[in-house]
Amino acid sequence: MAIGKKTLEEQLDYQKKLNDITNKIHSAKGTNDILLKLHKDLLEFFDADRLTIYVVDTAKREIYSKIKTGDEPIEIRVPISKKSLAGYCAATGKLLNIKDVRNSNELQGIDPSLTFDLTWDKKTGYCTKQMLVVPVVYDRYLLGIIQLINKKTGECFNQTDQSAVMDISKVLGIAIFKNQKAAQAAKPGKFQFLISNGILTENDINEAIKRTSKTGKSVEAILMSDFKISKEVIGTLLSEYYKTRFIPYHENMIIPRELLKDLKPGFFKAHAFVPVSDEGGNIAVAMENPEYLPARDVIKRVIQKKDLEYCVSTREDIFNMIDHFFMGSGKEIITDSGSIEDILGQLKSEDDDEPEESEGVTENDTAIVQLINKSIIDAYARNASDIHVEPRPGKKNTVIRFRIDGACQVYQTIPYTFKRAIVSRLKIMSDLDISERRKPQDGKIIFKKYAPLDIELRVATIPTAGSNEDVVLRLLAAGKPIPLNKMGMSDQAYQSFVEIISQPYGIALVVGPTGSGKTTTLHAAMAHINKPETKIWTAEDPVEITQEGLRQVQVIPKIGFDFATAMRAFLRADPDVIMVGEMRDKETVSMGIEASLTGHLVLSTLHTNSAPETITRLLDMGMDPFNFADALLGVLAQRLLRTLCKECKEAYHPEKSEFDILVR
Repeated sequence: MAIGKKTLEEQLDYQKKLNDITNKIHSAKGTNDILLKLHKDLLEFFDADRLTIYVVDTAKREIYSKIKTGDEPIEIRVPISKKSLAGYCAATGKLLNIKDVRNSNELQGIDPSLTFDLTWDKKTGYCTKQMLVVPVVYDRYLLGIIQLINKKTGECFNQTDQSAVMDISKVLGIAIFKNQKAAQAAKPGKFQFLISNGILTENDINEAIKRTSKTGKSVEAILMSDFKISKEVIGTLLSEYYKTRFIPYHENMIIPRELLKDLKPGFFKAHAFVPVSDEGGNIAVAMENPEYLPARDVIKRVIQKKDLEYCVSTREDIFNMIDHFFMGSGKEIITDSGSIEDILGQLKSEDDDEPEESEGVTENDTAIVQLINKSIIDAYARNASDIHVEPRPGKKNTVIRFRIDGACQVYQTIPYTFKRAIVSRLKIMSDLDISERRKPQDGKIIFKKYAPLDIELRVATIPTAGSNEDVVLRLLAAGKPIPLNKMGMSDQAYQSFVEIISQPYGIALVVGPTGSGKTTTLHAAMAHINKPETKIWTAEDPVEITQEGLRQVQVIPKIGFDFATAMRAFLRADPDVIMVGEMRDKETVSMGIEASLTGHLVLSTLHTNSAPETITRLLDMGMDPFNFADALLGVLAQRLLRTLCKECKEAYHPEKSEFDILVR
């Protein structure tokens, strides 16, 4: 009975001491307070000779502690590895209760590589013997280590000691987690570096964050593209914020094939990380957020028994690394980009019973990226002028068609489950709003950013039945003007047109149906007269072909910056030549005629079928015939004609009926 009573008293005393320690831990001002001020209380509680509490530094892959020697605390650090007992506990998450650390047989029974470093004992004369090392864990995440050395009684640490340390480790885990969370909340924002150094204002940062939802880009990408912040500056701020190394993407990165074995690019993109290098067993992993613990858990499961260095990179760079690692350097894309059947095979291997709105495959999935790139490359190789992406209602497959020599041809059909991802991918490439599906949008793809093919594409999205969107891409070869003498004009038409565009003032119009090459002709004309002594302004929607020496402006009608507004601005900007993408309304035509009558050469396009019809159209738009009669230099009407293959064409003599049709 007495023994039972004594045991109960011991239990009550233990619980009281545990509660006191718990209260002191939770009332500590921070992790440093726990490490420095609670040392004595914890030693008494455990009845141990020495105690060290380590905290995990994930960025440096170390555990550290602070001990007070004299007035100033000193910091000790231990790598998370099997080279020390505390490091082993942190690396494996295993509790160690060792009777004699000097007994190599006991250590090797735990792990063949485990040893104890006697250097400190020899230096101080202290004799380390028993050791109890316990991981401090909160919600599966390792936050620290408790290390006890030598019981004062000289006995080994028993089961009761283990239970006591584990109880304290739970309390410490909660406290350290809360302290880290509070420190993170008090930490300056990721982009405070830019504000503090006067590079951007807080409003700029907020605007960049706002734009991410519309574009699908990361804030870092917005800062680089829209606010002209260099990648070096972005790398510096990310490195400073996360206290780790910044790894940028570059085309010559070595592919870590062993680390990628049996893994798919979609997996890495879903978790926004990728292993980058293996240097002596140290694996560098590029992450968008190195402090995101769930992602680090995934990394540990995928890359086992390795020393990991969690580095930071931008999401776009990580995705570029993944594409580079899984698709090669990209320089072989044009000649060896894989067959379209192989790419479609990746898509069709998915579950055919997925619902129409399936989000299983995203616009960043490798198969979708490959499909879009391959389609554009094939269209270019086949001399297509346009690519039509046509999602069908319901569960009907999406059709991709090419327009070649004026006629549309079916290129491929794509399973319906991927129509959203295909359209979103094209919008991202065109810098369009991926969340806007109700209104048409216009954009442009500079394809050399995605593959080694220097072409540009004009992109138009149009909402269609069934909550779908069609996308039409116009290929603009290399984004450079075609020489005027290569435009296929007759000698007479060429000489007349050159004479017209060589005039110092007046208005010249190029007319024809949609897609007949009017803009291409205008750019060829401007290239012909583009001289250092000539100032040329252009207003386009969008800017399709870029030329050195031209001052090119893209109009934005939704903010009120239309063709007429642009022309009024040009007249105050000392122009010699003004090119307007299209005469769409009375105001634009009036401004064009006014500019031509005040000493400027104006070039533009109009949607009419023939040159004579252009005059009628101008009259219908309310133009004064006396004014435009003086201003109009000439009208060039054009069509695109289908041509015969130079390799396959054969001589043919038409019949009389065919001659009669031509004569008529």
